[in-house]
Amino acid sequence: MMSQPLQGTGLGLRRCMLKDLPPTGPQGVDFLEVAPENWMRMGGRLSRQFKALTEQYRFVTHGLSLSVGGPKPLDTQFLTDLKQFLDIHQIDTYTEHLSYCSDDGHLYDLMPIPFTEEAVRYVAQRIREVSDRLERPLAIENVSFYAMPSHEMTELDFLLAVLQEADCDLLLDVNNIYVNSINHGFDPAEFLTAIPGERIRYIHVAGHYDEADDLIVDTHGADVIDPVWQLLEQAYQQFGAIPTLLERDFNIPPMAELMGEVHKIRHMQASAKPAVKTAGVNHVITA
Repeated sequence: MMSQPLQGTGLGLRRCMLKDLPPTGPQGVDFLEVAPENWMRMGGRLSRQFKALTEQYRFVTHGLSLSVGGPKPLDTQFLTDLKQFLDIHQIDTYTEHLSYCSDDGHLYDLMPIPFTEEAVRYVAQRIREVSDRLERPLAIENVSFYAMPSHEMTELDFLLAVLQEADCDLLLDVNNIYVNSINHGFDPAEFLTAIPGERIRYIHVAGHYDEADDLIVDTHGADVIDPVWQLLEQAYQQFGAIPTLLERDFNIPPMAELMGEVHKIRHMQASAKPAVKTAGVNHVITA
């Protein structure tokens, strides 16, 4: 199930923003993103308010609890409820983290999957199962992590292998690339260069927290910094003006300040070559 491809700039919707949302279109945002877990079991006023929003704005969803790499079977009741939510609101895009967050219970964090061939096959099969159950292609996001899991390959090789084995799309988070490059000592530009542009559904950009010179934490609680903006610029030069969403989870400033970063994304996109996504593929127009 796919409608028209995403375009332009987006913003992660938080409930504190509901009274001051920007308009749709060039002076505002082209799409909003929510975690479905925060909205799918609501009733009453908030449910009606959300339905009205989905009739006004284009929405995408970014999950928190699927645990696609976890050891336990997929939660089929959650997937049934999620599909109903997506159907009701006519949302065609669902993304999740390439990680796991549960075992016997919820871990309340995103844990890195071992970078092994066995894990590639395991995760790819679960991605395909989720896509089949939702009747929508699941796109996975490259995640930040702070301790190196068991590995036979690098993070980049693992990510590329999962994308190939699952034949799925990527939610490309440029801040996570930068965070991991500092914490694990690699060149973020080289990592980005190796990403297959045809797999990118859309891009996340966000801020983080500097814990130490060699340790930064992906918080979504600060302004985007220059090296991350530079990675985003590289992505546009490499892939074209891929749709991009600003994440801000706490320390949320007034909407006018948030929109300053959104407009910066829009300005950067305007200077890039268009990227046309057809049948799940991004093509950069080079003529």
